[in-house]
Amino acid sequence: MYWCKIATTDKEFDEIAKLNYETFVEEIPQHQSNEERRLVDRFHDENTYLVVYKDTEMVGMLAFRDKRPFSLDEKIGKVELKLDKEVCEKLCEIRLLAVKKDYRNGRVFSQLAKAIYTYVYNKEYSAAVISGITKEEKLYRRLGFQQFGEMIGTAEATFLPMILTRENCDVMSEQIRLKQHNFFPGPVEQLQPLEHTGTSHRSTKFFTLYKEMNNQLLHLSSAKYVTPFVGTGTLANDVMLGQIKADFKDSKGLMLANGEFGERLMRQAENWKLSFDSCTYKWGEAFNLLELEQHLCTGEYKWISFVHGETSTGMCNDLEPVLKLTRKYNVNVCVDCISTFGAFPFSMEQLYLATAVSGKAIGALSGLAFVFLNQKPSSNDAPLYVNLEHYFKHTVPFTLPAYLVSNTLSALQLYPTRFDILKSRFDQLLYSSLSQYCIVEKATYPMIVTLKLPKALSNFSEDAKLNGFLLHDESSYLKKHNIVQISVISIGFEKIFERLSEFFNLYQEVIEG
Repeated sequence: MYWCKIATTDKEFDEIAKLNYETFVEEIPQHQSNEERRLVDRFHDENTYLVVYKDTEMVGMLAFRDKRPFSLDEKIGKVELKLDKEVCEKLCEIRLLAVKKDYRNGRVFSQLAKAIYTYVYNKEYSAAVISGITKEEKLYRRLGFQQFGEMIGTAEATFLPMILTRENCDVMSEQIRLKQHNFFPGPVEQLQPLEHTGTSHRSTKFFTLYKEMNNQLLHLSSAKYVTPFVGTGTLANDVMLGQIKADFKDSKGLMLANGEFGERLMRQAENWKLSFDSCTYKWGEAFNLLELEQHLCTGEYKWISFVHGETSTGMCNDLEPVLKLTRKYNVNVCVDCISTFGAFPFSMEQLYLATAVSGKAIGALSGLAFVFLNQKPSSNDAPLYVNLEHYFKHTVPFTLPAYLVSNTLSALQLYPTRFDILKSRFDQLLYSSLSQYCIVEKATYPMIVTLKLPKALSNFSEDAKLNGFLLHDESSYLKKHNIVQISVISIGFEKIFERLSEFFNLYQEVIEG
């Protein structure tokens, strides 16, 4: 397997010095020979080295540097004087492109090309400049570089000033069909064309689709009623909290949290000025049922709310033990099921209110939010767009795109088979070497796992991007806790994850070797 990473280990830097010597002393006579047969670049401490491996052997490299002056500045003067202003906003220089002689093949150069385009794009460089050796001019042009100055150098080694713009990165990515595979917990890529894009939400055709979608949602959830909204899970939770405020007025509730989204639900409840007490646990820690019963037995609480599938940790908070206690003390249960609905079978029959979305486990387009309930909502003075009673009275009071309804209906028709597919994918993930880094002892629902990688592997997620694997790591709460996530809901997960696992095993061997 050919793959690449950013060099970080002493062993890698030693291999780089050897390859530098072989290329820029013995092959291209730019530097004096030495007995150690190692060449450490003069900008070594400022370079970011991108290295290519064949399995666990380093076979190629290049260096990025964005501190001025560039080595090319020293040869031709300030490069901006020869370039258009718009490409000079944020420049970097690529140097030391070298590949072992036995590995100068299309796969290595393709890997380098993909990594260059990804790195330049992700670092938001406007362009990269390079001193391209003339005998490899054809290669540089194939990579998307364009000459912008006259030939320079000596008779033994002549070079062309060349540039790769951000725009050319996009063009070349399309030409080589650079594919990035994501492991995000949504949105899910759609392969089928969108239908009913011109269907009015007031038409008979729309209401047929709408009714069928709702019937499928109710069948899957076992709830009595469901109301769709155009929006995200956050909107669905706001609707739920607004209805709690209407139904229970000044009665106090109890809110539980053991992750980012449970804590976010509490912040939303504070914005609604709900009266509640909170039980906050460490991320990934199970709810304390004894503590919960001690709260409920006081008779002080009319409702309880929490997140079913805590996406931030990959932990599922079991409904049944909580329902057993709430039945005993006559407390209404309101649950965020945004990440669990469609991931595995469970019933909302005993829930007072619950929320879900189209763009998570069920695999439809993002854009629809659902509020499930088992009783008709009481009078509500919330703003109309988040007023559940208003939707009950008017069915579809605001524009609801028919293509979202149709797309969600198509996704729902894959059940119950999709449950088995997600479970199989989840097992594949749990049997992989990556699972040893799950932050909860037992990942409990087939949608996502959260990984806390050791310090030695802390760059894995960034290096994975260079190889076309996009782990979920950009959200602020993930960055804050230095964790990454892998979701199983995307199309083609099985083959892509197999490749990711192979990459990870080689990566780990190189780092630890």
